[in-house]
Amino acid sequence: MNIAMITIDTADPRKLADFWTKALNTEVSHDWGEFLLLAPATEGGPQVGLQRVDDAVPGKNRLHFDAVVEDRATEVSRLIALGATEVAEHTVPGLTWTVLADPDGNQFCVGQAG
Repeated sequence: MNIAMITIDTADPRKLADFWTKALNTEVSHDWGEFLLLAPATEGGPQVGLQRVDDAVPGKNRLHFDAVVEDRATEVSRLIALGATEVAEHTVPGLTWTVLADPDGNQFCVGQAG
């Protein structure tokens, strides 16, 4: 089994697409109004779906994705400039990561080994 897509629920898929296309350096590959599909950010990587829902789940999302970068501080600054907010920062031996939230409040992590 391989993960082909990660879907994010949102009240406004087009608004959220503006953030995620810039954050992931990708583009909208399909737009069905209620559901937008972003092309994979890397060859063979999963697609990101943005799905309109009427009711958002309150509280922390139960599933999130983790990104790994070489320069976490620079990437976190770039994502905040695009509209993300910093939620927390964590460090364990060999890894530091920052928990961020996209403009809809969906949390995701950006980590760096070291």
